[in-house]
Amino acid sequence: QVQLVESGGGSVQAGGSLRLSCAASGRTFGSSSMGWFRQAPGNERDFVAAISWRGGNTYYADSVKGRFIISRDNAKNTVYLQMNSLKPEDTAVYYCAADRPYRPTSLRPSGYDSWGQGTQVTVSS
Repeated sequence: QVQLVESGGGSVQAGGSLRLSCAASGRTFGSSSMGWFRQAPGNERDFVAAISWRGGNTYYADSVKGRFIISRDNAKNTVYLQMNSLKPEDTAVYYCAADRPYRPTSLRPSGYDSWGQGTQVTVSS
């Protein structure tokens, strides 16, 4: 498995921006697709964005498309989530996840075998 540590969460007003980071260690980071998911109280863990292991393909939930950008720096073993034009409905705990090496990028939580501890994002109106 991969050890993942998220950072960058916080509180922001609607329309603001935050950048989440997820630092990975352990298994070869550059061979694994990475995903961001979020979970609000009382809700299931939902897909937000994912990036293929080479970084050539990115995927987004419809609710964040055009506002969020996922990227990765394999030299730094880090994946990022730039969140712009934030809305109150984006409030949730955000989790970084890593898949096993060389697998097709998954948009489901069940497709990932390593998870970070989560970072809280709160957007006020």
